[in-house]
Amino acid sequence: MGSRTGGGRDGTCGDWAYGLLEQLRPAARDINGVTTWLAGAIEAEVSLQDVTGTLLAGTRLPADDALVTDVATGRIASAAVDTPGHHVRLAGLGHPDTKGVLGVARRRPFDRRATDIVARTVWVLELLLRERETAGAVRRLDRATADLRLAILQLLMVGDIIAARRVAAGLWPGLFDTDSARVYVLEGHAARRDDLAEDCQAAAEGHALIVRCPAVDEHLIVVAPMERGHDLAGPELRSVVGGHPDTFIGGSVGQNLAQTATAYGQAVSALAVARFRSDRAAVYAERTHPERLMNPPALRGWADRLLSPLDDLPHHTRAELLATTRLGFSFTAVKTAIILGVSRNTVRARMERVEGLLEADFSDLTTRAAVQLALNTQAAAPDGPRAPGAPAAGLTELLRTEALLAWADSLLGRLATDTRDLRRTVRTWITAGGNSERTAQVLGIHAQTVRDHVRSAEPVLERELLAGGSDLYEVVLAHLALGDLDEPAVGRAKRDHQDATVHD
Repeated sequence: MGSRTGGGRDGTCGDWAYGLLEQLRPAARDINGVTTWLAGAIEAEVSLQDVTGTLLAGTRLPADDALVTDVATGRIASAAVDTPGHHVRLAGLGHPDTKGVLGVARRRPFDRRATDIVARTVWVLELLLRERETAGAVRRLDRATADLRLAILQLLMVGDIIAARRVAAGLWPGLFDTDSARVYVLEGHAARRDDLAEDCQAAAEGHALIVRCPAVDEHLIVVAPMERGHDLAGPELRSVVGGHPDTFIGGSVGQNLAQTATAYGQAVSALAVARFRSDRAAVYAERTHPERLMNPPALRGWADRLLSPLDDLPHHTRAELLATTRLGFSFTAVKTAIILGVSRNTVRARMERVEGLLEADFSDLTTRAAVQLALNTQAAAPDGPRAPGAPAAGLTELLRTEALLAWADSLLGRLATDTRDLRRTVRTWITAGGNSERTAQVLGIHAQTVRDHVRSAEPVLERELLAGGSDLYEVVLAHLALGDLDEPAVGRAKRDHQDATVHD
């Protein structure tokens, strides 16, 4: 039994009604608080349970289960059970979303005042339960919408544009009617990410897909479709970042929707730059990439031959394997798995299958660089011509153009200014598969010194090396072009080139 907390000293309606209305204040809206108030107001024991019999508040009262069920389900509106020294009232909550029963037990009989208080309390409880159901429905809708956004992103990541458009059409008609987009990655405090996401949603006004990154709690991923070379969301997103302290944004260059995974990698690279800029924003630097200095038909022919062992696979399976491999070359298996919504074992299995089909060794960085070049070449023009008349060039021939040799010499030549011979360390580290311990054994130095050398080379080359990904593979291709590393042997593609050379 509780003390009287809701009624006035004279027991007037105004006093107890005021106490009941106090339970509807925003800071006091709680069904436990209401049942506690009711118990004190009429000196009773109180229980509240839903239609399934689950206790929602108070303490369960001994009562006829069949009678409680009849009241809870609405078969009867209320019930009373009176025995000497034990008086029970059961009142149903009749709203469809809040079916249940309020049970009240007193030692004294129910007078008019107690009966009125119970009746009004039922009304208050219905309001609170309805509000809770509405809030729960909103949360479920938010979760479902968030899951849908993530599903669309995952489809874009694996290049399934048709499916992504179909899924998006229900909630955001026309969002991905264009063929190109920019990807932005925003970084802020994990605890404030929901607020940041809401601000971005409002600023983008439906012109972008905004996803809470499943792999990094501090990140939001934004896919902003482009029209006539511009995206409508970018300036607004940068404005949002300006209003959120300790928040950063990195953006990709415009990419075909099929290259969303590439754009995502660019945005992550730009984000690393944004952390050191006063405006906390950066766009991926459009620089000279080695593939642009190669003979296009010969490059496409080489890429098609290298990836030809996958041509007999069903289209969906092939696209899934290649998209997973592209992401897996840039991120860890765990992060790739989270981004794609699969297990890390699935990621490893897919990459091992590609590795087996290509007869390649993905632990070798030169092999990774070659396969990544082929993957990017096909992704850049998935429906392009197969260049049947192109010469059967190998990777070495592709890399030996005058323009590419000049690019490679200029890039790696930057390391010559450091007396620590960073170029030798980086080359040895690449040969060792990016393993600092093995590199240290070869060079006779400490593993930490190797890491320091590689880290020191990053700002000189303006490329991230330790994080892996496209920056590292460009540096590997530069070494291959200059003959500092041996050309990787990748299964059928190398054999085909050797056979074509013999027949020529």
